[in-house]
Amino acid sequence: MKFSKLLFAVFIVAGFATSSFGAETLADAFKNSKFKGELKTYYFDKEVENNSAKSADIISTGFVLSGVTDKFYGFGLGATFQSNYAPEVDREAKNAFNKDMYGSGAVLSESYLTYDLSNTGIKVGRQFISTPLVRGSGSRMVKESFQSATITNKDLSGTTIVGGYLDKFQGRTSGVMGETGGDAPQFGKKAIFLGLSGLTAYEFDGAYSLAIINKSIQNLTLIGQYVAVGDVTVGVNQSDIDIYYAEGKYLLPMDGYKLMLGVNHRGSKTDAPLHATKNYDGTYTAVKISLRDLAGFGANFVAATTSSDDGVIGGIGNAASSYMATMIRASSPTLTAGTDSFRLDVTYDFSAIGIKGLKGILQYGWTEQDRVGSAATSADYTSYAGSLKYAVPAVKGLTLSVQYETQEKATTAYASNTTTTVDTDELRFRASYKF
Repeated sequence: MKFSKLLFAVFIVAGFATSSFGAETLADAFKNSKFKGELKTYYFDKEVENNSAKSADIISTGFVLSGVTDKFYGFGLGATFQSNYAPEVDREAKNAFNKDMYGSGAVLSESYLTYDLSNTGIKVGRQFISTPLVRGSGSRMVKESFQSATITNKDLSGTTIVGGYLDKFQGRTSGVMGETGGDAPQFGKKAIFLGLSGLTAYEFDGAYSLAIINKSIQNLTLIGQYVAVGDVTVGVNQSDIDIYYAEGKYLLPMDGYKLMLGVNHRGSKTDAPLHATKNYDGTYTAVKISLRDLAGFGANFVAATTSSDDGVIGGIGNAASSYMATMIRASSPTLTAGTDSFRLDVTYDFSAIGIKGLKGILQYGWTEQDRVGSAATSADYTSYAGSLKYAVPAVKGLTLSVQYETQEKATTAYASNTTTTVDTDELRFRASYKF
C-alpha cells in the first residue's frame, strides 16, 4: 500500500512537530481505551419461484467488538473484530447464501492508525468507509470493509473534504471474494462494483477518491464525489473506471412537519476494452421528496431514470448511495440502461401513540426498462415490502427487526414476443444487542 507508507512517514514527522494532547503517556492512551460490542442473531429465508437452487433459509450468530485508544501526540489506534457462525446449515443454504451470508469464522475488519491535527484527520489501515461512492454494506452478519488511507479536512467553513486511496476490500462472505470452504471473508485486491458485478468481486489495482460535502447555506447540503479505479479485471481484460456523483438536498422546516427535496446525478466512464464489450458509460438522475414528523407519519417518493443506451456503475461496495434501493432486493436493476424507476415509502413512528421504540415502513417500488439496442430481452421489476423495528425500552441496546419483500421480475423476449415472470419472496429477522 504505497500511499499509506507515504502517509505513515508524514505521521512521524508531524508527531514530532506537535505538542502532546490527549493522554499524557502511551500507557495512559491504552488504559483509557474505549470498547463497544454487539451480539447478533439473523434469520434469512428466501424463496425463488421454480428455482430450488436459490431457495433456502439460514440462521447465523456472531459478535462485533470494537476498540479505540485515547490520543497520544495526536495519534490513535482502532480495531474492529467481526465473527459469523452458521449452525445447522444445510447444503441448500450453503449454495443459496454462499455470496450473501453463509460462512463461519472471524475477521479483523478494522485495524487502523489515526492522526489528528487541528481540522485535519488521517486514518490508515483497514476501516469502514461511508461515502456516496465508497460504502460498505452492513446489512449482513459481516460488514464490508476496505484497506485504505483517508484524509479528512474541515478548514473551510461548513465544508468537509475527504480524500483517499484504497487497494483492498473485504466482502460479506468468502464466496463473494471468490474463495471456497465457507470461512470468514478475508481482504483481497478485488472489490464489488455496484451495478457491474452483482455478487462477484473483481480484481482491481487501487482506487483514488475525492469527496466534498458543503453545508454552509442553512438547510442546504451539497455533495460531490469522484472515484478513479485502475485496472479492473473483467474476464481476461483490464479497464480503468471513473465514477462521479453529485447531490443537492434542501430541508424545509414547516409548521408541524419537515419537507426535504433532493436531486442526485451520477455516472460512470470505462475505457477499452470494457467500453467495447459492456455498456457502462451512462448517467443516472433521481429526484426525491420526503415528508417527516407529521404526527408520527413520514413519506418518501423517488423517481429516477438511467440513460437509454448505457448503464451505470454505482460505486465500490454494496451500499454505494442510491435513492432507489428497495428494502431487501436493493438497487442494481435501477442502474441498468433504459430504465425508469419509482419508489414510494410510508413510515410511522409508534411513539406518537405511546409505543416507544417501535417504527414501521411500507414500501412499493417498480422499474420499467425499454429495449436497449438489439438486446434480446428487457426486464421490469415490481416490489412490495414492509418492516418493523423495535428498540426494546426495557433492555437498553436490544433491537429486534423483521423485514419482508416480494419482488416480481417480468422478462420480455422480443424474438418470441413473450413475457415470463419470476417471484422472489424474502423474509429477514434480526436480533441485536449493543453494549
